[in-house]
Amino acid sequence: MQLSDFDFDLPEDRIALRPSQPRSAARLLVAQGDRITDAVVRDLGDWLRPGDRLVLNDTRVIPARLSGSRRRTGPEGETEARIEVTLLEPRPGGGWAALLKPLKKVREGEVIRFSPALSAVLSAKEDGQGVLSFDVTGTDFDTALAEAGAMPLPPYIAARRPADARDRDDYQTVWADRSGAVAAPTASLHFDQPLLDRLAARGVDFTYVTLHVGAGTFLPVKVDDVTTHKMHAEWGEVTPTAAAEIAATRAAGGRVIPVGTTALRLIETAARDSGAIAPWQGETDIFIYPGFRFNVTDALMTNFHLPKSTLMMLVSALMGPARIRAIYDHAIGAEYRFFSYGDASLLIP
Repeated sequence: MQLSDFDFDLPEDRIALRPSQPRSAARLLVAQGDRITDAVVRDLGDWLRPGDRLVLNDTRVIPARLSGSRRRTGPEGETEARIEVTLLEPRPGGGWAALLKPLKKVREGEVIRFSPALSAVLSAKEDGQGVLSFDVTGTDFDTALAEAGAMPLPPYIAARRPADARDRDDYQTVWADRSGAVAAPTASLHFDQPLLDRLAARGVDFTYVTLHVGAGTFLPVKVDDVTTHKMHAEWGEVTPTAAAEIAATRAAGGRVIPVGTTALRLIETAARDSGAIAPWQGETDIFIYPGFRFNVTDALMTNFHLPKSTLMMLVSALMGPARIRAIYDHAIGAEYRFFSYGDASLLIP
């Protein structure tokens, strides 16, 4: 199974730089069996049945992009260097792993000041990353970060425009609750309250799980034999209540439909040992590619993914590689918008 098996040509103008407004006005490609239908997200209920259960990731994206300065006094007086920081993941003891640009401009033990209320010391350098220890913790840290930070837009958007005030809302789900992600569960960005209300009225149920999406979701696959790729680990939790709800839906004959690959990876992790959904908490590095056996997932709502990405491998595992190629050919020809702020698909094997 080669990396080239998951490649395709995508015109650059298909990459969405802003989401649809309102959220549920985005287009929805429905692939069910051999049939493809062009629809709109607000009509998602037309494709769901009473008793189906949507599994939603309730992680909250933190404003993980910071711009600060390092000051240093030497023989030539005081010098200052601008340092751009992207927080990656929390470390035990309150530190944060982070990308620093330029890392070489900061020595261990030096202070980077981001605002009057927020600064950090570079406590270590590891594998081209830094570990930062901030001067505030808890709710004080959350407040200071909210004031100083910017939303961590994906590289393919950030390279073309900076994050702004609109992204504070656009890059956050309407049900975001548990802070810790540095990337959004983007399929969920298509939901607004009117759509949730219509789905509930139709008899569709909802279960919330948590997977704190890490920046590793954007890391490229660098091996030709994809089966040798090592996934980044992300922290997640399926509570006893969530596991019981999902199990009850399966027992009643309803379909379990994760919204987004993050929710899918988490519930399949929670079912990996026994084949049945169970409460689970910890770090998952599950890698789903063709040949994977799905124990919980009956269908998936997701965005359109990057060529050669682990997410392309995941949807190929669910639908079959040939079927996914046909779906993506249709999406490109029909001018669907791709990636985090793009349109959605409902994949029903």
